[in-house]
Amino acid sequence: MKLHVINTGNFKLDGGAMFGVVPKSIWYKTNPSDENNMCNWAMRCLLIEDGNRLILVDNGMGNKQDAKFFGHYYLNGNDSLDSSIKKAGFNADDITDMFLTHLHFDHCGGSIKYNEDRTKLGTAFKNATYWSNAEHWEWAVKPNAREKASFLKENILPIQESGQLKFIDGENSTQLGANITLGYMRGHTDAMMLPHIKYKEKTIVFMADLLPSTGHIPLPYVMGYDTRPLLTITEKENFLNTAADNEYILFFEHDAVNECCTVQRTERGVRLKNTFTLIEFFGE
Repeated sequence: MKLHVINTGNFKLDGGAMFGVVPKSIWYKTNPSDENNMCNWAMRCLLIEDGNRLILVDNGMGNKQDAKFFGHYYLNGNDSLDSSIKKAGFNADDITDMFLTHLHFDHCGGSIKYNEDRTKLGTAFKNATYWSNAEHWEWAVKPNAREKASFLKENILPIQESGQLKFIDGENSTQLGANITLGYMRGHTDAMMLPHIKYKEKTIVFMADLLPSTGHIPLPYVMGYDTRPLLTITEKENFLNTAADNEYILFFEHDAVNECCTVQRTERGVRLKNTFTLIEFFGE
C-alpha cells in the first residue's frame, strides 16, 4: 500500500459557523480569521494505492460552479484535484474507486464535471466505482432545509445516472479491501463514513467533518453546520478516547496548516499531542 496526499485547493468559511457556540476570542487563537471573519480551510483528500486498486477518498469542491457560487467561498491556493493526482503519477482515468465520506459539496464536487462545451454533466472518473451508502444517499437526495445548500443535485444525481454508484454495506464492509474499515458518524450529517486505514502497523483515520482541524479537538468545539451537535460531542469523545489509547494518526481534510496529528489523554480531556505530515512520519 502507498498513500498520496491530494490537495485540491483552499476555501474560506465563516469562523463563527465553524466553531458554533465557542466565542471568537477563543477560537481565533488557533484559527485566525480575516477582516470578514472568514477562516481559511483546506480541501485535502487521500489517494490510496492498494494492490490493483487506486482509491480516492473525497475530491474537493470541483470547478463546474459559476462565479457567483465560488465568490461565496474565496477559493485560494495553487493546488487542484487534477494537478495533485498528476503529481502523484496518475490521471483521473486511473482511479478505480471514488469513495465519498459524505455528499456535501466541498467533499464531492469534483465527482462530476462538464463536457468540453459545458452542455452536459458526467462523472470525472469514468472507470471508477463511486461509493456512498444507502442511508446517507437517501438523506442527501431528499435534503432537509438546513443542509439543502450543501447537497447540490448537480454533484449527486449524475453519479447515479452514470451507473457507477454502489453502496457500502455497513461498518464491517470489506468492499474497499482488507486494509480499510469504516466508522459511521451521524452528528454532522446522517451516516458520514470515516475510513480507518491500516498502514505500516499504524491506523490512519480520515477525519472528514467529525474533526475539521486541530482547533476542534476540545469537545464543545462543534461546527454550527452539524445537524445534531450534541451527538457530535458524544461521537468526538468516544472517538478521541479510542484514538488516544490506540495512537491513531488523524488525517485532516480541512486543517489548512496541519495535515496529521496524534492525540493524548490529559487532565482536561483528550488534547493535541503532535502534528506532522504523512511523509514526515512514514518517509517517502
